[in-house]
Amino acid sequence: MQYVVELELEDDGRWLAAIPSMPGVMAYGVTEKDALAYVEALALRVIADQLEHGETSPEHLDVSFVIA
Repeated sequence: MQYVVELELEDDGRWLAAIPSMPGVMAYGVTEKDALAYVEALALRVIADQLEHGETSPEHLDVSFVIA
């Protein structure tokens, strides 16, 4: 699975990182790097939860993130 991360600098100076293919998976950070780290961690938590509840298959699980 490859997830596209969109990064945006907000008017207040914070960075917003979001993964459009995963509704609700977005995070703010003081820096671009922070926002990216937070959103990746959140996405991995969502994937782990899906695995635990049988909503996705662990077979050949390969996750990567790319910046749009």
